[in-house]
Amino acid sequence: MTLVLCITFQKITNHTKPMQPAIYILASQLRGTLYVGVTSDLIKRVWQHKNNLVDGFTKQYAVHTLVYFELHASMVNAISREKQLKAGSRAKKMALIEGMNPLWDDLYPGLL
Repeated sequence: MTLVLCITFQKITNHTKPMQPAIYILASQLRGTLYVGVTSDLIKRVWQHKNNLVDGFTKQYAVHTLVYFELHASMVNAISREKQLKAGSRAKKMALIEGMNPLWDDLYPGLL
């Protein structure tokens, strides 16, 4: 019974998959300009950035390469982590990126 209700709810709200809160860091190039963001749909949001559908900083400075991300259990946790990262130094962000992705490869294709 619960499964049927869940499927019905998803169809009504146009959601085809459950929300997966995430924080992400985009870069313009190797050790270039960085952008920290939060989303409930990482693949969709990065695609929007890559296709210049998000007006603002990432479009203006061509910050389109996904170099780091973290998945979170809740949006509250993800937003808290985003604020922590934004308040942190560039050096801390660079250390996170280089710990997970030392070559600064675009991680987006691996999500598809």
